[in-house]
Amino acid sequence: MKDMPIPRGTLTPDRSLAELTWLRVGGPCDYLFQPADVEDLAHFLAELDPDVQVFPMGVGSNLIVRDGGLRAVVIRMGRGFNQIEVEGTCVTAGVAALDAHVARKAADAGVDLTFLRTIPGAIGGAVRMNAGCYGSYTADVFVSAQAVTRDGKIVTLTANDLNFQYRQTNLPQGWVITEAKFKGHKGDPDALHARMTAQLQKRDETQPTKDRTAGSTFRNPAGFSSTGKADDVHDLKAWKVIDDAGMRGARRGGAQMSEMHSNFLVNTGNATAADLEGLGEDVRKSVFQNSGIQLQWEIMRVGETTPSDP
Repeated sequence: MKDMPIPRGTLTPDRSLAELTWLRVGGPCDYLFQPADVEDLAHFLAELDPDVQVFPMGVGSNLIVRDGGLRAVVIRMGRGFNQIEVEGTCVTAGVAALDAHVARKAADAGVDLTFLRTIPGAIGGAVRMNAGCYGSYTADVFVSAQAVTRDGKIVTLTANDLNFQYRQTNLPQGWVITEAKFKGHKGDPDALHARMTAQLQKRDETQPTKDRTAGSTFRNPAGFSSTGKADDVHDLKAWKVIDDAGMRGARRGGAQMSEMHSNFLVNTGNATAADLEGLGEDVRKSVFQNSGIQLQWEIMRVGETTPSDP
């Protein structure tokens, strides 16, 4: 790795990423950079050799880092990026603010962002992946975002810039979102909190929240509407086609498809990244053979495999 700029934040070489992801697997990155603030981040990226890969990482809730690690500078935002401010029906949140915290603080102020309450992860990932549930998506409430480009410029992004789609956006490679602004509908704080309590209860009854998972493994298949009126609809659920292929509870090494919800990939305690990704590919193959449907990963997989991987 080439010489690194000297930041005000923390720069750690050869940092293991396993303990920074919810699935607790994966090798080290070349460097982990935790910027002190936006200006520190912008200066670092401006000075960093343009050939060096940059990977922005949130709380690792929707991520598999492969066992060989990541040949990149991983940028992970901390306390300097977790502010939450409410003004009227607009909520501005730092990239490191947890989705659940944003939902709660918004509800306190009578702003409805309740769909964020049960989404694992932080605001940066919610914007980057257009996270959603209960029929609502980040794109529905998004106003704008601040980001730092790979060459260190601070820019404002609109919805048109990001081109929100189902579980994806067009954020350029190496750009780092630092905060986002949302606009929700007005609501009664008590009613909003009651709705979130009910959502949490439903989630805990239907999803393996006590297991080591990374949220939904695969996107719901597109183009299978009960009405047949649209192509980009997701009435058919990934768990259903996984069940139909007989893959509920399937295992590979220390990895398992949850018995409780078959679209959740679980580290039962000693899984490697290769176990988890390999089981996911086993599921994709079985589903395709059974139904002709090509499941698309919702979990991001990054980094290098090791020679011992299949």
